Amino acid sequence: MIVATWNVNSVRSRLERVVGWTERARPDVLCLQEIKTTDDLFPLEPFAELGYHAEVFGQKTYNGVAILSLTPITNVVRNLPGDAEDAPRRLIAGTVDRVRIVNVYVPNGQSPESDKFVYKMDWLARLRAFLEETAKPSDPLLLLGDFNIAPEERDVRYPDLWRGHIHFHPREHEALARITSWGLHDLLRKHHEEGGLYSWWDYRQLAFQKNNGLRIDLILGTKKMLDRCTGVEIFRDERKGESPSDHVPVVAAIK
Repeated sequence: MIVATWNVNSVRSRLERVVGWTERARPDVLCLQEIKTTDDLFPLEPFAELGYHAEVFGQKTYNGVAILSLTPITNVVRNLPGDAEDAPRRLIAGTVDRVRIVNVYVPNGQSPESDKFVYKMDWLARLRAFLEETAKPSDPLLLLGDFNIAPEERDVRYPDLWRGHIHFHPREHEALARITSWGLHDLLRKHHEEGGLYSWWDYRQLAFQKNNGLRIDLILGTKKMLDRCTGVEIFRDERKGESPSDHVPVVAAIK
């Protein structure tokens, strides 16, 4: 099973790129974040032509998540328990070939001094509670998506510049550690110990050209998935060319 995560920063604006990469890479499961479209306007047809089933949880202009799969997706859950109907659409979960897939778009948080940062911390705590209430660490489960948190110094081009700021704040690290302590492992780190592997670069100040990036798109898995994972790849070249997303696909191979 090939499982991918990609914050596409508007699936309709970048449809040709997303469909083209999907056709070339042929992941069995593709989790999208920041689709920025309502369910009724999600471009189902080009993915269906490639053989993909789709479960979509979108909203106009902002946020939105989707799971595409070459096999049917069952037991679909949308958003965290207790979320209001008009809450930002940030989580979709489903089961594919007996593997539980939890696709998340974690709030950005804006700045550590803002109410949006408080919201981010609360959302992450609720995500941990969701795992406890709906799954067991012994399950075959993947939690993946745009976490808006770089876990370690080796995941940041200039850690001293980012330290204490959004994406690389101690409270974010504590919140992420509480989630992984439930029983999750960073699958990329099974295969790559080196730094300099990034999945996001700001559009400003030639960040991509200078490789001033962060690894904030993660694929976490339970011990069963860690054992089954045979490789993880970051498709850096998808940040090149005309009108790319600021994120690139991250792909795990599961035997």
